[in-house]
Amino acid sequence: MKEQVILVDQNDKQIGLMEKIEAHEKALLHRAFSVFVFNDNGELMLQQRAASKYHSPLLWTNTCCSHQREGETNLEAGKRRLQEEMGFVTDIKEVFSFIYKAPFDNGLTEHELDHVMVGKYNDAPNINKEEVEAYKWMLLDDVKKDIEENPTNYTEWFKIIFDNSYEKLTNA
Repeated sequence: MKEQVILVDQNDKQIGLMEKIEAHEKALLHRAFSVFVFNDNGELMLQQRAASKYHSPLLWTNTCCSHQREGETNLEAGKRRLQEEMGFVTDIKEVFSFIYKAPFDNGLTEHELDHVMVGKYNDAPNINKEEVEAYKWMLLDDVKKDIEENPTNYTEWFKIIFDNSYEKLTNA
């Protein structure tokens, strides 16, 4: 069965389901999440997306992100995807949400109501090579500086979160 996303209105009320690729082709607003995992040194675990990803391959981004499944809470979805992509689970909490729209060169558009969650973890992940090429830990100030100097190395949604919500992450 093809993966579906939850279509939502501006208030995050579910209005339907649609195959993920179709929702991205039509640029329809759907529910998503982004997880940011920090260690005790205040460093963020970034992942480099796998080369096989259908958009944004090999770009650096937050620890993990994806779409909720029908009937799944935001936190359940975040923990599931952490396990699937990074090979670990940790406690996470939702800190904010926002809507963004980002078109890609391949004709697809991310139009998401993104729920941003944070957690703590200090060990090395056991990355799923089908999803993740590599990982690294970086301080937020260093990430912010690198995004300014090398914006094409990062995913669009990650740059948007940093542009709009950097303070929320530093205080999470």
